[in-house]
Amino acid sequence: MKKDFLRKIIGGILLVSLISLGFNKSFQEYMHIPKNITIFEGQDAEIDTAAIPAAAMTAGDNSVIALSQDEKKFSLHGEENGKSEMVLELAGFPIKKVDVNVLKDFKVIPGGQSIGVKLNTVGVLVVGHHQVNTEEGKESPGEKAGIKVGDLITEINGKRIEKMSDVAPYVQSAGNSGDALNITIMRDNKNIQTKLLPLKEKRENSYKLGLYIRDSAAGIGTMTFYHPGTKKYGALGHVISDMDTKKPIVVDDGEIVRSTVTSIEKGSSGNPGEKLARFSEDKEIIGNITTNSPFGIFGELNKEMTNGIMDTPMPITLSDQVKEGPAQILTVVDDDKVKLFDIEVVSSIPQKFPATKGLVIKVTDKELLKKTGGIVQGMSGSPIIQNGKVIGAVTHVFVNDPTSGYGVHIEWMLNEAGINIYDNGKQKAS
Repeated sequence: MKKDFLRKIIGGILLVSLISLGFNKSFQEYMHIPKNITIFEGQDAEIDTAAIPAAAMTAGDNSVIALSQDEKKFSLHGEENGKSEMVLELAGFPIKKVDVNVLKDFKVIPGGQSIGVKLNTVGVLVVGHHQVNTEEGKESPGEKAGIKVGDLITEINGKRIEKMSDVAPYVQSAGNSGDALNITIMRDNKNIQTKLLPLKEKRENSYKLGLYIRDSAAGIGTMTFYHPGTKKYGALGHVISDMDTKKPIVVDDGEIVRSTVTSIEKGSSGNPGEKLARFSEDKEIIGNITTNSPFGIFGELNKEMTNGIMDTPMPITLSDQVKEGPAQILTVVDDDKVKLFDIEVVSSIPQKFPATKGLVIKVTDKELLKKTGGIVQGMSGSPIIQNGKVIGAVTHVFVNDPTSGYGVHIEWMLNEAGINIYDNGKQKAS
């Protein structure tokens, strides 16, 4: 009995000690020290150790990182590309190791320019069904064949379909012969085979599929970045979806051109605003589009683009190093002039893997609020600048609060563009 009682007493003491330790500020600060830190050459990182005044830090390789210390923090500076480590010591005893990865110096040129976007789909996109009015009644051959809205018709009778004009000859030929068409459709990245017999429209000498189709889409957005070393760019910060099907457009190819903002429909609660723009008169193609993804559109530019404000390469900030606080965006609200406007980074999620909506931002600039009411459609892709670095891009507006919205980390846009910012092809530890 005495042993059991003693065991309970010791257990209680240990439990109270552990609970007390959990509320100890020094212990909390220790727990918040990361196991891994990734920075670029020439950049700095800080570790708050104000609650651990007796702590000391030593570097494993002084040629890779340089350390400095004051009463409140340790500061490390990336000297050159490579890997090192830091060891936190307390009273001469090592208590924690931090791995450090210094990446090669990397910079991009921020955008902000208004661009026109023209996308061509893979095949032709089915955007609706319609009933063919025949002598026997109304029927949709396409719907009967199991073709759904959002499907892509990629082949007919074994021949590739690239645009709407490719379809008509097959339809009329099959209608005249009475032979069903062998159609290949793409649905959710899977190929599906079906047969479709076109029907003749009553009192007309033409045959119909009973489908509404489209082969291209157009709109406007904002350039985010341009990488002079590879000529690759990123824009919009979010996927382009078809206006009818609401599904992401599967891109065959596309192009971007310059555009000019003609007016602004100001946003209000429950009614997101919009930039109204037109493509440049010369319709000069300034780049191609190879990818349409949740992180934006990507491709290569034919020539360098300038914004007239920040036209020299700037460093970037990784997702785990973005701070809450003041920032700015580059965007166009009049004609084709890029301007810098103040915002606030309300929150930032230090994402371990590529993901959208990593930032919550709020427009604080009085001029921009007066002009647009906050974030409007067409502003997507506007680069976000903080402390002289590109940290991300504007993506979405909050419907009930047009002054606020989401942003995506620049790290993930660069990853989607196929630009490797990581050392030796390895992604940073988190």
